[in-house]
Amino acid sequence: MNKVKIKEIFESIQGEGPYVGYKQLFVRFCNCNLKCNFCDTEFSSENEFTEYNPCELADIVNGSKNTHSVSLTGGEPLLSVEFLKEFLPLINKKIYLETNATLADKFSEIKPFIDIVSADIKLESATGIKDAYKFHDKFFKASKGIETFAKIVFNENITDVEIVKCCELAHKYDIELILQPEMTANKMSVTSEFASAILDKFLDKYSNVRLIPQVHKFLDFK
Repeated sequence: MNKVKIKEIFESIQGEGPYVGYKQLFVRFCNCNLKCNFCDTEFSSENEFTEYNPCELADIVNGSKNTHSVSLTGGEPLLSVEFLKEFLPLINKKIYLETNATLADKFSEIKPFIDIVSADIKLESATGIKDAYKFHDKFFKASKGIETFAKIVFNENITDVEIVKCCELAHKYDIELILQPEMTANKMSVTSEFASAILDKFLDKYSNVRLIPQVHKFLDFK
């Protein structure tokens, strides 16, 4: 039976995207295939973690109460796709997948079990990741038919070219874009005026866009 390394399991509110404010059970997977400049999440398997088999983790997830859904987060959960193929059929809650949207083939293996996809679009100006759009394009094609929205973390270095590419992707796959200013501790790294101007630049090219910062940081939630 497959086992997976889990960094932490906790209940909290969802602080990002259109499901902000919903109570979720968060299951944080270890390890990631990317190294984004702004990442402030501890998901390494070099330090503390707990190993679970699918039945053990399912018992914990199914036992949670008053939660809207279970958020599979990381790290990158799709790196553990062999585990997920055994684990997800055991779950009696909505599955909310948080992913960097670069592993389309792995996603396709578990697509029937996913209810909501929170997918990143990685801007080189914010993450240092070059030319991620081709991976995102393939991912959004794979997620078609599943409720999917895209988060875009940005800072003062965002470019007009990046805005155009994001809007082209969103239009092609009819997905909502959530603009998320990069945070420094519990404050946005850009001014409100700058964030508003970036929203307008997106809206000039695509109508289904919202500006939603990381609300859980303002509220001092985990």
